[in-house]
Amino acid sequence: MDWGDSADQATFRDDVASFIESRLPEYYRRLAEQGDQGDWQTDRFLGDDEAKAAAAEWEAAVHERGWVAPHWPQEYGGAGMSSMEHFILNEEMSKAGAPQVGGQGVAMLGPTLIVHGTDEQKTKFLTATLSGDIAWAQGYSEPSAGSDLASLQTRAVRDGDEWVVNGQKIWTSNAHRADWIFALVRTDPDAPKHRGISFMLMDMETPGISVRPLISGGWRHFSNETFYEDVRVPASQVVGEVNRGWYVGMTLLDYERSSIGGAVEMERQLMAAIEYIHDDEGAEKSRVDELPSVRAEIADRYIEIQVSFNLSFRIASMQASGLIPNMEASMGKVFSSEVSQRVHRTGTRMFGLYSNVWDEDSDYSPYRSRFTQNYFHRIPATIAGGTSEIQRNIIATRGLGLPRG
Repeated sequence: MDWGDSADQATFRDDVASFIESRLPEYYRRLAEQGDQGDWQTDRFLGDDEAKAAAAEWEAAVHERGWVAPHWPQEYGGAGMSSMEHFILNEEMSKAGAPQVGGQGVAMLGPTLIVHGTDEQKTKFLTATLSGDIAWAQGYSEPSAGSDLASLQTRAVRDGDEWVVNGQKIWTSNAHRADWIFALVRTDPDAPKHRGISFMLMDMETPGISVRPLISGGWRHFSNETFYEDVRVPASQVVGEVNRGWYVGMTLLDYERSSIGGAVEMERQLMAAIEYIHDDEGAEKSRVDELPSVRAEIADRYIEIQVSFNLSFRIASMQASGLIPNMEASMGKVFSSEVSQRVHRTGTRMFGLYSNVWDEDSDYSPYRSRFTQNYFHRIPATIAGGTSEIQRNIIATRGLGLPRG
């Protein structure tokens, strides 16, 4: 790996930084100063008037530069960036606390359709996804098929030119504000469990689809349950081959696990908190001076964040060399998600009993209770996108060549 920018990469980095400096809305600048990062999808759909306006302004600015889908080929409306340019873009965005635009459809489904979709599917969905006319949700996990996803039982039966879907999905993030959902369903119950699965696109307005929220600490935007009762889906909305959807879905998960912005965001949050404990309010509530072990923890977290960054950088370097990360993406995912939990747990220790305060507007709230709330909401990080146990299995079998248990 080459840690330094080439001349062209340095020029591009300056361009990105200048763009953010001139176009990032004040709303997101204010959040960044508080050690937070906006969620574009949440702001766009569920935010107050200021948040919705900032999301729209930022989307327009990013779209103007053609950076909504930097990793898509230009022929499909993307920027056609190299892996390293994409890495630099995400790094600079994360440094500034600028949220990603486009959501799951752009980050995950789009690249999968480009690889596996028909011309008709690409025409119908890619442009609409890129423009924000279609918001997507992901339908993978089920109550009895989480870590062992291949055990999913949501059933699709062929009826002429349609499939009839019945079943349930859980942890369906964004389903309550999505227009469409991409899902894995079982189309051949007699086949071995990794076969007989198909990848399907469904309009959320289709009769028979219902959504029930799963509330997590008051955050409605975390996830949902979705139910499918005799949902009729056109056969043209199956992506890839029927009964070969597992391999389509795994392509998508490789994109999901290759995140390169998490380490930068964690470093920004940690450094903002260190700055906070040195001002009058933070110093009063901090217990760092009383607990030297916490100072050691902060140093450990900083080192771990740098390791996480380099694991992400390794993925980008592999892509830049024409290689396809697989177990390397799992290494980055499991390490980053577990470090994020440790960073926020250490943050709660920085403030001792003050960290029991949940209300960010309380006079007793340290650092607006960000570490307290974020630690709570980081618990699913080692589940979403494939549990840490599954990631370690991938590393063991595909990376170390160990036999399957």
